[in-house]
Amino acid sequence: MPPERPGPACLAAASGCPGAPRGAAAGGVLVALVACGCTSWPGQRAPSPAPVLNAAVTSSIVLSEYLLLLQRLVQGRPAEQAEIVASAQRDYDTAPTPSHELKLALMLGTPGHPATDLPKAQALLRELMADPEMLLPGERALTFVELSQIDDHLTLDAENRRLQSEAVRADQQRVANANHRLQAEMDENTRLRRELEEARAKLDAIANIERSLNERKPGSTGR
Repeated sequence: MPPERPGPACLAAASGCPGAPRGAAAGGVLVALVACGCTSWPGQRAPSPAPVLNAAVTSSIVLSEYLLLLQRLVQGRPAEQAEIVASAQRDYDTAPTPSHELKLALMLGTPGHPATDLPKAQALLRELMADPEMLLPGERALTFVELSQIDDHLTLDAENRRLQSEAVRADQQRVANANHRLQAEMDENTRLRRELEEARAKLDAIANIERSLNERKPGSTGR
């Protein structure tokens, strides 16, 4: 016959009080069990410990969800793209959590759909980088990379606009200079033409005077 399995020490201590009534002994057993932490009875399985969250695994899962959502956004039809962005905007308006703000910023910063808005995405990402402790490590890295790319893109875009504006101004200046030279040449031609006409008029007047004088000389008639 196998030996009896001993109960918890606190149970033995509580039940070993001689002369105690049975009801009092039972109450003492319960109090002793609670006091010493013996909340599991013999044969009962102890509760499993709470799972330990791994920050790296959690970040990997979150980043995967972001990337899959962006893939749907880029590959979707215009109606689906509009619905995805509108859903992200509603989530952010309802609960402006860092994850919702990052999701909206990533969508607005992704080219290839009508709702792309790089300046707004830049503003949202800068807000997130101002308080990076609210993000997971993977989210912080993604926010930093996305903000750097948007900053570079907007800087290049501004530089292109500046160069185009300077080129337009240079072209306008060249055209204005050419028009000025053309107008000056036209004015000079007009002046020369007027002087030529005046000279011809003077020559004609001199010729008329000489002809009149020749006609008045004696003996010039009747020949």
